[in-house]
Amino acid sequence: MKIDATLTPASLTKSLDRFWELSGAKIDLVEREYDLSQGSPVFTVNGKYSTRGWTEWTEGFVYGSAFLQYDAKGEQRFLDLAKRHTVERMASHVSHIGVHDHGFNNLSCYGNWLRLIREGRFSAAQSEVDFCELALKVSGAVQASRWSETYEGGGYIYSFNGPQSLFVDTIRSCRILMVAHVLGHTLMGENDSPISLLDRALQHIRSTAKYSVFYGEGRDRYDEWGRTAHECVFNVNDGRFRCPNAQQGFSGFTTWTRGLSWAMVGFAEELEFLDTLSDEELEAFGGKSDIRETCLKAARATCDWFIANTASDGIPYWDGGAPNLHRLGEWRERPSDPYNEWEPIDSTAAAIGSQGLLRLGRYLGLDTEDGKRYWQAGLTSFRALLEKPYLSEDPAHQGLLLHSIYHEPNGWDNVPAGQKIACEESSMWGDYHIRELALYVQRLIKDETYYTFFGCLR
Repeated sequence: MKIDATLTPASLTKSLDRFWELSGAKIDLVEREYDLSQGSPVFTVNGKYSTRGWTEWTEGFVYGSAFLQYDAKGEQRFLDLAKRHTVERMASHVSHIGVHDHGFNNLSCYGNWLRLIREGRFSAAQSEVDFCELALKVSGAVQASRWSETYEGGGYIYSFNGPQSLFVDTIRSCRILMVAHVLGHTLMGENDSPISLLDRALQHIRSTAKYSVFYGEGRDRYDEWGRTAHECVFNVNDGRFRCPNAQQGFSGFTTWTRGLSWAMVGFAEELEFLDTLSDEELEAFGGKSDIRETCLKAARATCDWFIANTASDGIPYWDGGAPNLHRLGEWRERPSDPYNEWEPIDSTAAAIGSQGLLRLGRYLGLDTEDGKRYWQAGLTSFRALLEKPYLSEDPAHQGLLLHSIYHEPNGWDNVPAGQKIACEESSMWGDYHIRELALYVQRLIKDETYYTFFGCLR
């Protein structure tokens, strides 16, 4: 990508005003037109949200989006909508033992709800606080119970594929364990044995950094600095790593860019969170310095790969090794083209990854060369998302962020009439994460409280 060193958050103010206007209209449209009895809205087909019975991992994003809209614009109806639906529909997600998505679903709604209370954005009874805290505690414990041990003595939260499967995206889901830990919760095992949620989160972070992220250190013939594997497969009999794999990417030896983006933001967020813990608290888990260096190396590597392997405007194609990318010529040197004939764009990877770039840049310091580089890369990518052809301005289209890809290998994504590849559609995770990114930048512009997933703990 070609990083614009002149961009500032404030330079995006007018675009953000337009963004929140469109965002509110899309939330209203989905609320008015979508039938929740079908299941969670996942992605659009010809501009209308549809469901996909794989897992219900996107429902928290629906109501989380309304919380973010209220946060950004202060319109009471969005707060009321978000609270009502969270109460009515999210309880099953809190106790869901079959998924690795707790940090997505439940922090997006219960977490944002509690954060807004902590920030004094509206009056709330203590029972409301207790309700949100209990949901987050239980969610963190249920997520931590999906546990496999590795041969080296570590472990990981396993994916819905089963105990053999470590997904790179779960790096962002392990945030729920951190929140539950700080809220004072512990997972109880057999014979009333206490299991530290902090310990499991840190072990999962280490496993993801070790197995899901590559560092150009000769691990295999396709090892390069910053690439990621969507899935890592283990022998559950002895915990040994067996191979990289992919579910939604092209292969285990290429980089599915949305998986990469989860790692970018996940490691950067954990760096911010670690700074809130004392050296003494982390001493029993290998020490603060060690886990910080693990997260920092993984964050740098993944962010560097994104910058090096993204179109010039900062929007990536769906997989860095997609089989027909070569037909696009020097695609890294040109702006992204969602209407090309060969390989889809995944704008959601940009919406998620941009936040990782911004957080890492700020963490390193905007007065440092590396920090400034990551920061400006994040703003460059975000600017492209706020413009055509990525921001949906069609009042009849229910999606907000266009050109999202869910599962290219399975062919789930809609190919509109007249096009040769999937394009022009939105996804609930993409719509949520561009709203989260927009709120993050808006708060910086207005010098408001810095937005973090652990803001609900204040």
